[in-house]
Amino acid sequence: MKIFPPKIYQDLGLTDYEYERIVSILGRQPNYLELSMFSVMWSEHCSYKSSQKALRDFPTEGERVIQGPGENAGIFSIGNGLAIAMKIESHNHPSAVEPYQGAATGVGGIIRDIFAMGARPIANLNSLRFGPLDRPKVRYLLEGVVAGIGGYSNCVGIPTIGGEVYFEDCYEANPLVNAMCVGLVKTDTIIKSGARGIGNKLILIGSATGRDGIHGATFASDELDESSEERRPSVQVGDPFTEKLVMEVCLELVERGLLVSLQDLGAAGLTSSSSEMAAKGG
Repeated sequence: MKIFPPKIYQDLGLTDYEYERIVSILGRQPNYLELSMFSVMWSEHCSYKSSQKALRDFPTEGERVIQGPGENAGIFSIGNGLAIAMKIESHNHPSAVEPYQGAATGVGGIIRDIFAMGARPIANLNSLRFGPLDRPKVRYLLEGVVAGIGGYSNCVGIPTIGGEVYFEDCYEANPLVNAMCVGLVKTDTIIKSGARGIGNKLILIGSATGRDGIHGATFASDELDESSEERRPSVQVGDPFTEKLVMEVCLELVERGLLVSLQDLGAAGLTSSSSEMAAKGG
């Protein structure tokens, strides 16, 4: 029986307690692939394990709320059979290492979350934090992030209608890059991610697999240090023109009623999307 030395699972972002939990769940030692899958699903990027307590304090219910937490995006009714879908996510660490692609793929991911609910994205927004602008590295990060947000949004054809930016010493080493997308959807065409039914076909649609691989979400959750620059290949490379095609074909499939469910592939790829679809479908 192979027992991994602590360095192996710690490098994947897992703690001693989490490794012991994995062994307990499986009833045996995990292999490296299983360890990698747990590491991405239990990463901060995918599970928000350190911020869950704070997130639970936000109000999520109301007479207009159609979809609260637990799906790709939240949805609330605006009347006359229409609803607004909205989602925000952070792409902090990828943007600190590769500001253009880190920010661009943050925008790309948040757009996918919206049309994965059957909603057409109509607007992007952002909330940014950087260190003082008198430092060359900070100016480099700011220019790359702003270009990444604008460039990706423009290529997909979704306007960036608002945002905010603040500068403070504490953000010098680790900028905060929060991307938001808003979409419009008919209440009778909302689609969710729970996959149910024997014999349904599973279709994977999107751009070519990148170099970021299975550990993209693990990297996005890591502490930043001097070696972070070496992990630039772990940052996804955006393809907005392909995403535009994926968006249109997904919305047409929803409109035609041809889909049982729809789920975005985020940083953890098939690991997260397939397990989430199966779990939500029972």
